Amino acid sequence: MDSIQFRDIPETGIDRALSLSYLAFHESPEEEKRKHHHDLLLDCTRIGAYDNDELVGFVAAFPFTVSVPGGELACPCLTFVSVAPTHRRRGVLSGMIAELFAKAGADGAPIASLWASEDAIYGRFGFGPATHGHTVEIDSRRPLALRITPDDRPLRLVDPSDAPGLLGEYYDRTRTERAGRIARGDAWWREEWLVEEDEEDDELSPPRVVVIGDPAGPVAGYAIYRTKTRDDAPGLVRLDELEADTPAAAAALWRYLASIDLTGLIRAWGRPVDDPLHLFAADRDQVRVTGEFPALWVRLIDVRKALESRSWASPVDVVLDVRDDHVPANSGRHRLTASPDGCTYGPTEDPADLTLDVRDLAACYLGGTKIDALLRAGLATEHAPGTAKTLDAALHTALVPHTVDEF
Repeated sequence: MDSIQFRDIPETGIDRALSLSYLAFHESPEEEKRKHHHDLLLDCTRIGAYDNDELVGFVAAFPFTVSVPGGELACPCLTFVSVAPTHRRRGVLSGMIAELFAKAGADGAPIASLWASEDAIYGRFGFGPATHGHTVEIDSRRPLALRITPDDRPLRLVDPSDAPGLLGEYYDRTRTERAGRIARGDAWWREEWLVEEDEEDDELSPPRVVVIGDPAGPVAGYAIYRTKTRDDAPGLVRLDELEADTPAAAAALWRYLASIDLTGLIRAWGRPVDDPLHLFAADRDQVRVTGEFPALWVRLIDVRKALESRSWASPVDVVLDVRDDHVPANSGRHRLTASPDGCTYGPTEDPADLTLDVRDLAACYLGGTKIDALLRAGLATEHAPGTAKTLDAALHTALVPHTVDEF
């Protein structure tokens, strides 16, 4: 470890960093994909671990903004986390994470996030799973049975090249209604959501975009999907994203997807766990949740700033004893006093009402995990009865946090 140094990777070192990442993830992308990765990294924070002059570790962070209850925060989002196989278990990853936390703190970003390639790794660095996703499958060989009447406003297909302007306006208008959603620029729409060929399955069609709403008025919802034929089964509709203003608008979009000719299965990955489809679908044998997974992992780099930057649903006045092995300033007893009017959080000598690890506080931060669930799992200790119930009420959000943007 004494020979390893951590420093920024210059633009001229991006290709070298990508080669390390491809080695670590056993990938050999074609030139077009390499160029795409190179272009993405131009706007990222890039931290390298060097053993003398040899690059042995690499982590990048997108300078994203993420919605939190009541607003949004700058949030570096980690990606391309790689360590050379010759330097595993030598503190390389720990050193890079520490460097990134220091940079984020200096830049005023109170939280960071990632999608975990291996769940077991990132909890020890204080990341907690703050959003979850469902995989949903619909048997569309017969009409989709619904308990509500779908919106009868017109549906229309939109050229994907025109979609970023149309969908971006809608997405920006609705994004802050649900925590965990990442702000998308035009390039992110075009290069991540609407790219011609899907990198995971080249048999899928190009993206299709359908919107609902009067052509002269605002968009009331949209779906992005791809299709493919299959020799041994009915054709597939892979739904990438569906957003709608109302349950009726969502029902109209789902009915459309289930009515596409020559298909018999809809597979939707990354749906919110409180998707109203689960309730307005008339036949749950036809609409099935086939999996649930942790999605966005959040790290509270500056607990005080993070807590004071979100909104609170009801009054709470508790002393939290937080453990944080990586950011000592977060550790210890702090009094949280919050209400719909605002929040303060500061050190105190008063006895703790609740003890928990920073990773578990992060999991609860967006409102997706309950403090009470931590108690029942043995991951938090309640010293003053009723603390968990009061804190859960204050952390409550109308919609469960949700993230579908992978990075």
